Amino acid sequence: MSEWFEGNAQVIQRRWPALYARLLMQDGAVQVELLKGRDSTLSVDGIQLTSRHDRLREAHVQAASLPLDKPQLHVYGTGLGDLPRVLLERPGLGKLYVHILNGALFKLVLQLLDHRDWLESARVELLFAGDLPDIYTPFFALPAELLLADDFNAKIRDRLVSEVNLSFNNREFDPQSSVIQQRLKDCLEVLLADDDVSQLFGTCADREIYVIGTGPTLEGHFQRLAAIRGQAERPLFICVDTAYRPLRENGIKPDLVVSIDQRISVLHLPSEESDDIPLVYMPLSDPQVLRAWRGKRYGSYSASPIYAQLRQQHPRAQLHVGGSVIHPAVDLAVKMGAVRITLFGADFAFPMNKTHTGWNDGDLGPAVSQARYWVLDGWGERVRTQLNFRSYLCVLERYIARHPQVSFFNSSRAGAMIAGTQFNTEFVQ
Repeated sequence: MSEWFEGNAQVIQRRWPALYARLLMQDGAVQVELLKGRDSTLSVDGIQLTSRHDRLREAHVQAASLPLDKPQLHVYGTGLGDLPRVLLERPGLGKLYVHILNGALFKLVLQLLDHRDWLESARVELLFAGDLPDIYTPFFALPAELLLADDFNAKIRDRLVSEVNLSFNNREFDPQSSVIQQRLKDCLEVLLADDDVSQLFGTCADREIYVIGTGPTLEGHFQRLAAIRGQAERPLFICVDTAYRPLRENGIKPDLVVSIDQRISVLHLPSEESDDIPLVYMPLSDPQVLRAWRGKRYGSYSASPIYAQLRQQHPRAQLHVGGSVIHPAVDLAVKMGAVRITLFGADFAFPMNKTHTGWNDGDLGPAVSQARYWVLDGWGERVRTQLNFRSYLCVLERYIARHPQVSFFNSSRAGAMIAGTQFNTEFVQ
Protein backbone atom coordinates (compact mmCIF):
# COMPACT_ATOMS: atom_id res chain seq x y z
CA MET A 1 0.00 0.00 0.00
CA SER A 2 1.10 3.58 -0.61
CA GLU A 3 2.26 6.11 1.97
CA TRP A 4 -0.96 8.05 1.39
CA PHE A 5 -3.05 5.00 2.13
CA GLU A 6 -1.32 4.36 5.44
CA GLY A 7 -2.02 7.92 6.62
CA ASN A 8 -5.60 7.90 5.41
CA ALA A 9 -6.21 4.45 6.81
CA GLN A 10 -4.99 5.43 10.27
CA VAL A 11 -7.65 8.14 10.45
CA ILE A 12 -10.41 5.80 9.22
CA GLN A 13 -9.32 3.00 11.56
CA ARG A 14 -9.40 5.36 14.54
CA ARG A 15 -12.74 7.00 13.71
CA TRP A 16 -14.66 4.20 11.97
CA PRO A 17 -13.01 0.86 12.85
CA ALA A 18 -15.81 -1.32 11.49
CA LEU A 19 -15.79 0.57 8.17
CA TYR A 20 -12.01 0.27 8.05
CA ALA A 21 -12.20 -3.51 8.39
CA ARG A 22 -14.69 -3.70 5.55
CA LEU A 23 -12.60 -1.36 3.44
CA LEU A 24 -9.59 -3.67 3.68
CA MET A 25 -11.74 -6.47 2.24
CA GLN A 26 -12.71 -4.45 -0.85
CA ASP A 27 -11.04 -6.14 -3.80
CA GLY A 28 -13.21 -5.25 -6.78
CA ALA A 29 -11.09 -4.72 -9.89
CA VAL A 30 -11.20 -1.21 -11.37
CA GLN A 31 -9.32 -0.10 -14.47
CA VAL A 32 -7.77 3.29 -13.87
CA GLU A 33 -6.06 5.76 -16.17
CA LEU A 34 -4.59 9.15 -15.30
CA LEU A 35 -6.12 12.00 -17.31
CA LYS A 36 -4.31 15.31 -17.56
CA GLY A 37 -5.48 18.76 -18.60
CA ARG A 38 -4.90 21.99 -16.74
CA ASP A 39 -5.56 19.77 -13.75
CA SER A 40 -5.63 15.98 -13.49
CA THR A 41 -8.14 13.28 -12.59
CA LEU A 42 -8.81 9.59 -13.07
CA SER A 43 -10.67 7.63 -15.70
CA VAL A 44 -12.24 4.67 -13.91
CA ASP A 45 -13.53 1.86 -16.11
CA GLY A 46 -13.75 4.45 -18.89
CA ILE A 47 -15.68 6.99 -16.79
CA GLN A 48 -14.03 10.29 -15.91
CA LEU A 49 -14.23 10.76 -12.16
CA THR A 50 -14.00 14.57 -11.97
CA SER A 51 -13.00 17.57 -14.09
CA ARG A 52 -9.48 17.35 -15.49
CA HIS A 53 -9.20 21.10 -15.94
CA ASP A 54 -10.41 22.64 -12.67
CA ARG A 55 -11.54 20.18 -10.01
CA LEU A 56 -11.92 22.87 -7.36
CA ARG A 57 -14.17 25.01 -9.53
CA GLU A 58 -16.28 21.95 -10.31
CA ALA A 59 -16.63 21.22 -6.60
CA HIS A 60 -17.76 24.80 -5.94
CA VAL A 61 -20.41 24.50 -8.66
CA GLN A 62 -21.62 21.25 -7.11
CA ALA A 63 -21.67 22.76 -3.63
CA ALA A 64 -23.68 25.74 -4.87
CA SER A 65 -26.61 23.40 -5.59
CA LEU A 66 -26.92 22.63 -1.87
CA PRO A 67 -28.70 25.03 0.51
CA LEU A 68 -26.58 27.23 2.76
CA ASP A 69 -28.92 27.11 5.75
CA LYS A 70 -29.03 23.36 6.38
CA PRO A 71 -26.99 22.07 9.32
CA GLN A 72 -26.63 18.61 7.79
CA LEU A 73 -25.70 17.69 4.22
CA HIS A 74 -25.11 14.43 2.39
CA VAL A 75 -22.60 13.65 -0.33
CA TYR A 76 -22.97 10.39 -2.24
CA GLY A 77 -19.69 9.27 -3.70
CA THR A 78 -16.26 10.34 -2.51
CA GLY A 79 -14.65 11.41 -5.79
CA LEU A 80 -11.17 12.75 -5.06
CA GLY A 81 -12.35 14.49 -1.89
CA ASP A 82 -12.92 17.88 -3.50
CA LEU A 83 -16.61 18.35 -2.66
CA PRO A 84 -16.27 17.43 1.05
CA ARG A 85 -13.42 19.92 1.35
CA VAL A 86 -15.46 22.72 -0.21
CA LEU A 87 -18.54 22.00 1.91
CA LEU A 88 -16.48 21.97 5.10
CA GLU A 89 -15.59 25.60 4.41
CA ARG A 90 -19.15 26.47 5.46
CA PRO A 91 -19.03 27.59 9.11
CA GLY A 92 -22.72 26.79 9.61
CA LEU A 93 -22.44 23.18 8.54
CA GLY A 94 -22.78 20.96 11.58
CA LYS A 95 -22.50 17.51 9.99
CA LEU A 96 -21.43 16.23 6.59
CA TYR A 97 -22.32 12.64 5.76
CA VAL A 98 -20.13 11.15 3.05
CA HIS A 99 -21.67 7.98 1.60
CA ILE A 100 -19.35 5.56 -0.21
CA LEU A 101 -20.92 4.25 -3.43
CA ASN A 102 -18.00 2.07 -4.57
CA GLY A 103 -15.80 0.56 -1.89
CA ALA A 104 -13.04 -0.61 -4.21
CA LEU A 105 -12.86 2.82 -5.85
CA PHE A 106 -12.64 4.61 -2.50
CA LYS A 107 -9.90 2.24 -1.38
CA LEU A 108 -8.01 3.10 -4.57
CA VAL A 109 -8.23 6.88 -4.21
CA LEU A 110 -7.04 6.57 -0.62
CA GLN A 111 -3.79 5.24 -2.09
CA LEU A 112 -3.37 8.12 -4.53
CA LEU A 113 -4.11 11.29 -2.54
CA ASP A 114 -3.99 12.64 0.99
CA HIS A 115 -7.55 12.79 2.36
CA ARG A 116 -6.70 13.27 6.01
CA ASP A 117 -7.81 16.90 6.06
CA TRP A 118 -11.48 16.14 5.51
CA LEU A 119 -11.46 12.66 7.07
CA GLU A 120 -10.21 14.11 10.36
CA SER A 121 -12.96 16.73 10.58
CA ALA A 122 -15.22 16.07 13.54
CA ARG A 123 -18.11 17.21 11.35
CA VAL A 124 -17.63 14.34 8.88
CA GLU A 125 -19.35 10.96 9.11
CA LEU A 126 -18.19 8.30 6.66
CA LEU A 127 -20.37 5.31 5.79
CA PHE A 128 -21.29 2.89 3.04
CA ALA A 129 -24.40 4.14 1.26
CA GLY A 130 -25.95 0.66 1.21
CA ASP A 131 -25.93 0.41 5.00
CA LEU A 132 -28.95 2.71 5.13
CA PRO A 133 -32.38 1.79 3.76
CA ASP A 134 -32.95 5.00 1.80
CA ILE A 135 -31.42 8.28 0.71
CA TYR A 136 -31.23 11.43 2.80
CA THR A 137 -31.61 15.06 1.76
CA PRO A 138 -30.28 17.57 1.00
CA PHE A 139 -27.74 15.65 -1.05
CA PHE A 140 -25.38 15.89 -3.95
CA ALA A 141 -24.57 12.68 -5.82
CA LEU A 142 -21.34 12.70 -7.79
CA PRO A 143 -22.40 11.87 -11.37
CA ALA A 144 -19.51 9.53 -12.18
CA GLU A 145 -20.14 7.41 -9.11
CA LEU A 146 -23.80 6.99 -9.93
CA LEU A 147 -22.43 5.02 -12.88
CA LEU A 148 -19.68 3.31 -10.90
CA ALA A 149 -21.72 2.23 -7.87
CA ASP A 150 -21.00 -1.35 -6.83
CA ASP A 151 -23.55 -4.09 -6.18
CA PHE A 152 -23.76 -3.49 -2.43
CA ASN A 153 -24.72 0.15 -2.91
CA ALA A 154 -26.88 -0.36 -6.02
CA LYS A 155 -30.23 0.11 -4.24
CA ILE A 156 -29.20 3.52 -2.96
CA ARG A 157 -27.79 4.36 -6.39
CA ASP A 158 -31.18 3.61 -7.92
CA ARG A 159 -32.98 5.85 -5.44
CA LEU A 160 -30.55 8.68 -6.03
CA VAL A 161 -30.98 8.49 -9.79
CA SER A 162 -34.76 8.34 -9.39
CA GLU A 163 -34.75 11.45 -7.21
CA VAL A 164 -32.41 13.36 -9.51
CA ASN A 165 -34.59 12.57 -12.54
CA LEU A 166 -37.94 13.20 -10.84
CA SER A 167 -38.71 16.62 -12.28
CA PHE A 168 -37.60 15.52 -15.75
CA ASN A 169 -39.79 12.43 -15.61
CA ASN A 170 -42.81 14.50 -14.53
CA ARG A 171 -42.50 16.98 -17.38
CA GLU A 172 -45.18 15.26 -19.49
CA PHE A 173 -47.68 15.56 -16.63
CA ASP A 174 -47.94 19.34 -16.66
CA PRO A 175 -51.39 20.30 -15.31
CA GLN A 176 -51.49 23.16 -17.82
CA SER A 177 -50.87 20.89 -20.80
CA SER A 178 -53.63 21.30 -23.39
CA VAL A 179 -53.38 17.59 -24.21
CA ILE A 180 -53.97 16.61 -20.60
CA GLN A 181 -56.77 19.12 -20.14
CA GLN A 182 -58.53 17.82 -23.22
CA ARG A 183 -58.22 14.20 -22.09
CA LEU A 184 -59.68 15.02 -18.68
CA LYS A 185 -62.54 16.85 -20.37
CA ASP A 186 -63.18 13.91 -22.70
CA CYS A 187 -63.28 11.48 -19.77
CA LEU A 188 -65.48 13.55 -17.48
CA GLU A 189 -68.79 12.15 -18.76
CA VAL A 190 -67.57 8.59 -18.20
CA LEU A 191 -66.16 9.42 -14.77
CA LEU A 192 -69.39 10.99 -13.55
CA ALA A 193 -71.40 7.97 -14.69
CA ASP A 194 -69.16 5.47 -12.90
CA ASP A 195 -68.79 4.47 -9.27
CA ASP A 196 -66.11 5.66 -6.89
CA VAL A 197 -63.25 3.20 -6.35
CA SER A 198 -63.75 3.66 -2.61
CA GLN A 199 -66.68 1.25 -2.92
CA LEU A 200 -64.10 -1.51 -3.33
CA PHE A 201 -62.13 -0.55 -0.23
CA GLY A 202 -62.43 -3.02 2.62
CA THR A 203 -64.28 -5.62 0.52
CA CYS A 204 -61.53 -8.27 0.80
CA ALA A 205 -60.54 -7.94 4.43
CA ASP A 206 -57.91 -10.48 5.50
CA ARG A 207 -57.84 -12.10 2.06
CA GLU A 208 -54.78 -12.91 0.01
CA ILE A 209 -54.55 -11.02 -3.28
CA TYR A 210 -52.41 -11.74 -6.33
CA VAL A 211 -51.27 -8.57 -8.13
CA ILE A 212 -50.31 -9.51 -11.67
CA GLY A 213 -47.98 -7.41 -13.82
CA THR A 214 -46.74 -8.11 -17.34
CA GLY A 215 -43.06 -8.80 -16.72
CA PRO A 216 -41.35 -11.76 -18.45
CA THR A 217 -41.60 -14.05 -15.40
CA LEU A 218 -45.41 -14.07 -15.58
CA GLU A 219 -45.12 -16.51 -18.47
CA GLY A 220 -43.83 -19.25 -16.20
CA HIS A 221 -46.87 -19.06 -13.91
CA PHE A 222 -49.78 -19.39 -16.35
CA GLN A 223 -50.44 -23.07 -15.69
CA ARG A 224 -50.35 -22.71 -11.92
CA LEU A 225 -52.44 -19.53 -11.94
CA ALA A 226 -55.08 -21.21 -14.11
CA ALA A 227 -55.31 -24.10 -11.65
CA ILE A 228 -55.61 -21.76 -8.65
CA ARG A 229 -58.24 -19.67 -10.46
CA GLY A 230 -60.46 -22.73 -10.65
CA GLN A 231 -60.41 -23.41 -6.91
CA ALA A 232 -63.42 -22.55 -4.76
CA GLU A 233 -61.26 -20.90 -2.10
CA ARG A 234 -58.52 -18.82 -3.70
CA PRO A 235 -56.81 -15.42 -3.70
CA LEU A 236 -58.31 -12.49 -5.57
CA PHE A 237 -56.66 -11.79 -8.94
CA ILE A 238 -55.93 -8.12 -9.74
CA CYS A 239 -54.08 -7.53 -13.00
CA VAL A 240 -52.67 -4.48 -14.74
CA ASP A 241 -54.08 -3.54 -18.14
CA THR A 242 -51.31 -5.02 -20.33
CA ALA A 243 -51.49 -8.34 -18.47
CA TYR A 244 -55.21 -8.76 -19.24
CA ARG A 245 -54.78 -9.99 -22.80
CA PRO A 246 -52.06 -12.60 -22.12
CA LEU A 247 -53.98 -13.83 -19.09
CA ARG A 248 -57.18 -14.34 -21.10
CA GLU A 249 -55.23 -16.00 -23.91
CA ASN A 250 -54.04 -18.53 -21.34
CA GLY A 251 -57.47 -19.21 -19.88
CA ILE A 252 -57.11 -17.04 -16.79
CA LYS A 253 -59.87 -14.61 -15.88
CA PRO A 254 -58.83 -11.79 -13.54
CA ASP A 255 -61.20 -10.49 -10.89
CA LEU A 256 -60.22 -6.84 -11.40
CA VAL A 257 -58.24 -4.85 -13.96
CA VAL A 258 -56.39 -1.59 -13.25
CA SER A 259 -55.50 0.94 -15.96
CA ILE A 260 -54.11 4.49 -15.68
CA ASP A 261 -51.97 5.14 -18.78
CA GLN A 262 -53.26 7.55 -21.40
CA ARG A 263 -51.51 5.51 -24.11
CA ILE A 264 -53.41 2.28 -23.41
CA SER A 265 -55.70 1.53 -26.36
CA VAL A 266 -58.24 -1.18 -27.17
CA LEU A 267 -55.32 -3.12 -28.66
CA HIS A 268 -53.75 -3.33 -25.22
CA LEU A 269 -57.00 -3.72 -23.29
CA PRO A 270 -59.63 -5.45 -25.46
CA SER A 271 -63.14 -5.43 -24.10
CA GLU A 272 -64.16 -8.90 -25.30
CA GLU A 273 -65.31 -11.14 -22.44
CA SER A 274 -65.08 -8.26 -19.96
CA ASP A 275 -68.78 -8.29 -19.02
CA ASP A 276 -68.38 -9.20 -15.37
CA ILE A 277 -64.85 -7.91 -14.74
CA PRO A 278 -64.58 -4.54 -12.95
CA LEU A 279 -62.16 -1.97 -14.33
CA VAL A 280 -60.46 0.57 -12.06
CA TYR A 281 -59.11 3.59 -13.90
CA MET A 282 -58.05 7.22 -13.71
CA PRO A 283 -59.41 9.90 -16.04
CA LEU A 284 -56.28 10.09 -18.16
CA SER A 285 -57.36 6.80 -19.67
CA ASP A 286 -58.60 6.70 -23.25
CA PRO A 287 -62.38 7.29 -23.11
CA GLN A 288 -62.86 4.90 -26.04
CA VAL A 289 -61.28 2.13 -23.98
CA LEU A 290 -63.47 2.99 -21.01
CA ARG A 291 -66.72 3.12 -22.97
CA ALA A 292 -65.95 -0.20 -24.68
CA TRP A 293 -65.41 -1.97 -21.37
CA ARG A 294 -68.43 -4.12 -20.57
CA GLY A 295 -67.86 -4.67 -16.89
CA LYS A 296 -68.46 -2.27 -14.03
CA ARG A 297 -66.13 0.71 -13.92
CA TYR A 298 -64.67 2.51 -10.91
CA GLY A 299 -63.09 5.95 -11.21
CA SER A 300 -60.18 7.09 -9.07
CA TYR A 301 -57.54 9.80 -8.82
CA SER A 302 -53.93 10.01 -7.74
CA ALA A 303 -52.33 12.80 -5.73
CA SER A 304 -50.97 14.32 -8.96
CA PRO A 305 -51.61 18.06 -9.52
CA ILE A 306 -53.26 17.20 -12.84
CA TYR A 307 -56.31 15.99 -10.89
CA ALA A 308 -56.42 18.90 -8.44
CA GLN A 309 -59.46 20.61 -9.98
CA LEU A 310 -61.33 17.35 -10.53
CA ARG A 311 -60.67 16.26 -6.95
CA GLN A 312 -62.29 19.45 -5.71
CA GLN A 313 -65.26 19.45 -8.09
CA HIS A 314 -65.97 15.72 -8.31
CA PRO A 315 -64.43 13.91 -5.32
CA ARG A 316 -63.22 10.34 -5.79
CA ALA A 317 -60.90 8.20 -3.70
CA GLN A 318 -57.20 8.18 -4.51
CA LEU A 319 -54.78 5.41 -5.37
CA HIS A 320 -51.03 5.63 -5.08
CA VAL A 321 -49.19 6.27 -8.35
CA GLY A 322 -45.46 6.38 -9.00
CA GLY A 323 -45.07 5.98 -12.74
CA SER A 324 -46.25 2.40 -13.27
CA VAL A 325 -49.71 0.86 -13.19
CA ILE A 326 -48.34 -1.73 -10.75
CA HIS A 327 -48.40 0.95 -8.02
CA PRO A 328 -52.16 1.66 -8.00
CA ALA A 329 -52.83 -2.06 -8.46
CA VAL A 330 -50.87 -2.83 -5.28
CA ASP A 331 -52.44 0.10 -3.43
CA LEU A 332 -55.89 -1.10 -4.44
CA ALA A 333 -55.11 -4.54 -3.02
CA VAL A 334 -54.02 -2.98 0.27
CA LYS A 335 -57.07 -0.73 0.49
CA MET A 336 -59.36 -3.65 -0.29
CA GLY A 337 -58.03 -5.24 2.89
CA ALA A 338 -55.35 -7.70 1.80
CA VAL A 339 -53.06 -8.97 4.53
CA ARG A 340 -50.92 -10.92 2.08
CA ILE A 341 -50.02 -9.88 -1.47
CA THR A 342 -48.05 -11.93 -3.98
CA LEU A 343 -46.60 -10.14 -7.00
CA PHE A 344 -46.45 -11.77 -10.42
CA GLY A 345 -44.59 -10.32 -13.38
CA ALA A 346 -43.40 -7.39 -11.26
CA ASP A 347 -39.90 -7.75 -12.67
CA PHE A 348 -38.71 -4.17 -13.27
CA ALA A 349 -36.11 -5.76 -15.52
CA PHE A 350 -35.60 -7.87 -18.65
CA PRO A 351 -34.94 -11.43 -17.45
CA MET A 352 -34.59 -14.05 -20.19
CA ASN A 353 -33.84 -11.12 -22.53
CA LYS A 354 -37.54 -10.29 -22.76
CA THR A 355 -39.39 -7.08 -21.94
CA HIS A 356 -42.91 -8.37 -21.23
CA THR A 357 -45.06 -11.48 -21.31
CA GLY A 358 -47.45 -11.81 -24.23
CA TRP A 359 -46.05 -8.88 -26.20
CA ASN A 360 -43.37 -8.58 -28.84
CA ASP A 361 -40.06 -6.94 -28.06
CA GLY A 362 -40.64 -3.18 -28.18
CA ASP A 363 -44.47 -3.32 -28.23
CA LEU A 364 -44.80 -1.71 -24.80
CA GLY A 365 -41.66 0.42 -24.73
CA PRO A 366 -37.96 0.25 -25.57
CA ALA A 367 -36.60 -3.01 -26.90
CA VAL A 368 -34.24 -5.21 -24.88
CA SER A 369 -31.35 -4.10 -27.08
CA GLN A 370 -31.74 -0.56 -25.72
CA ALA A 371 -31.32 -1.59 -22.08
CA ARG A 372 -28.24 0.16 -20.68
CA TYR A 373 -28.77 -0.25 -16.95
CA TRP A 374 -28.97 -3.04 -14.40
CA VAL A 375 -30.54 -4.11 -11.11
CA LEU A 376 -29.85 -7.14 -8.94
CA ASP A 377 -32.19 -10.09 -9.31
CA GLY A 378 -33.32 -12.54 -6.64
CA TRP A 379 -30.04 -14.44 -6.89
CA GLY A 380 -27.97 -11.29 -6.44
CA GLU A 381 -26.92 -11.24 -10.08
CA ARG A 382 -27.13 -8.28 -12.42
CA VAL A 383 -30.05 -8.27 -14.86
CA ARG A 384 -30.59 -5.68 -17.57
CA THR A 385 -33.24 -3.00 -17.22
CA GLN A 386 -34.09 0.54 -18.23
CA LEU A 387 -33.89 3.68 -16.14
CA ASN A 388 -37.62 4.21 -15.59
CA PHE A 389 -38.05 0.61 -14.40
CA ARG A 390 -35.51 1.27 -11.66
CA SER A 391 -37.51 4.33 -10.57
CA TYR A 392 -40.74 2.30 -10.48
CA LEU A 393 -38.98 -0.28 -8.33
CA CYS A 394 -37.88 2.41 -5.86
CA VAL A 395 -41.44 3.70 -5.54
CA LEU A 396 -42.82 0.22 -4.86
CA GLU A 397 -40.14 -0.55 -2.28
CA ARG A 398 -40.92 2.65 -0.40
CA TYR A 399 -44.62 1.84 -0.51
CA ILE A 400 -43.98 -1.62 0.92
CA ALA A 401 -41.88 -0.12 3.71
CA ARG A 402 -44.81 2.13 4.67
CA HIS A 403 -47.21 -0.81 4.99
CA PRO A 404 -45.67 -3.23 7.49
CA GLN A 405 -49.11 -4.64 8.32
CA VAL A 406 -49.18 -6.36 4.91
CA SER A 407 -46.94 -9.30 3.97
CA PHE A 408 -45.56 -8.89 0.46
CA PHE A 409 -44.26 -11.80 -1.59
CA ASN A 410 -42.55 -12.18 -4.93
CA SER A 411 -43.24 -15.11 -7.23
CA SER A 412 -39.86 -15.23 -9.01
CA ARG A 413 -36.16 -14.69 -8.44
CA ALA A 414 -35.48 -13.89 -12.09
CA GLY A 415 -36.76 -10.31 -11.95
CA ALA A 416 -35.47 -7.48 -9.78
CA MET A 417 -35.04 -8.14 -6.10
CA ILE A 418 -37.79 -6.12 -4.38
CA ALA A 419 -36.77 -4.88 -0.94
CA GLY A 420 -39.40 -5.67 1.67
CA THR A 421 -40.69 -8.82 -0.05
CA GLN A 422 -40.17 -12.48 0.69
CA PHE A 423 -40.30 -15.21 -1.92
CA ASN A 424 -43.57 -17.15 -2.07
CA THR A 425 -42.44 -20.77 -1.62
CA GLU A 426 -45.49 -21.98 -3.52
CA PHE A 427 -43.93 -20.50 -6.66
CA VAL A 428 -40.24 -20.08 -5.80
CA GLN A 429 -38.02 -22.88 -4.54
